[in-house]
Amino acid sequence: MEQGRFAPIPFNILLAGKHLAFPKGMDILEDLLSSSFSSLNWMQMPRLSCSMPDSDCNFCGSQLLTWLDANFTVSKAVYYPNSDTKGTETGACEYGAFGATLNNGDVSASASLYRNGVGCGACYQVRCTNPYYCSPSGVTIVITDSGASDGTDFILSQHALAGMGQNKDAGATLLNLGYVGIEYRRVPCIYPGKNIIFKITESSHFPYYFEFEIWYQQGNQDIIAVQLCEIVNLTCQLLSRTHGAVWAAVSPPSGPLSIRMLFSSGAPHGGSQKWLVPTSIIPQNWTAGATYDSGVQVQLQ
Repeated sequence: MEQGRFAPIPFNILLAGKHLAFPKGMDILEDLLSSSFSSLNWMQMPRLSCSMPDSDCNFCGSQLLTWLDANFTVSKAVYYPNSDTKGTETGACEYGAFGATLNNGDVSASASLYRNGVGCGACYQVRCTNPYYCSPSGVTIVITDSGASDGTDFILSQHALAGMGQNKDAGATLLNLGYVGIEYRRVPCIYPGKNIIFKITESSHFPYYFEFEIWYQQGNQDIIAVQLCEIVNLTCQLLSRTHGAVWAAVSPPSGPLSIRMLFSSGAPHGGSQKWLVPTSIIPQNWTAGATYDSGVQVQLQ
């Protein structure tokens, strides 16, 4: 057969005492499978037949990856050209400078996942699909902005897009490409040692207008409602999301305050909902620009 021509061949994974034997060029699949071997149902694996060049056995493995990762969504990604490596300080979630450095700068804009601000703070595993440049794990990003470009679901920070590469040179190549194929799925946000923080915005005006953001939201559930409670008289009012990750109360209650958050799994058939009640209070004489520790964090299952 002529060199470089493609021949359809059956691809069989050889199991010998839980050892996987892969053809040359299958490193990306070897890394992926070895990291999750115990969770795979090999009896349900379909028979795979793909084309590969007989000269060097470079095999894309797209059929196998599709079988393994049916919960990923295929899409495209670009990056902020002016993001100075990390994120933007002017994102629609209104995180400001915090949003540019959150998650070490691995952040993104997304029009489809922004969801009128409900998606702010949600985390996604995003990985590019070119096996020559892309790592199998990709990066975990946080939604901090809303935006779309040429059919993409993500406008990543430069730091995040380069982070999908197998190494620094591969990351630089991805930046040069600028527009890459990806697949993504929602994953829990994890902030070790961090409680949920309430950031009182500079737009607040004591005691007439109380506006705040919610930082370090752990887990993979959405905050769909917020109550502001005055803890002496146990009176509460339901707040409105003004925009992005910002909640506000006109004429807030006086006295020490508690901010209670309703988390939802978002499942299609009446997903679970649960109120999270902070153990720490916001003082009666709260201050615009201040941050207050809630004393609690979402417990990961």
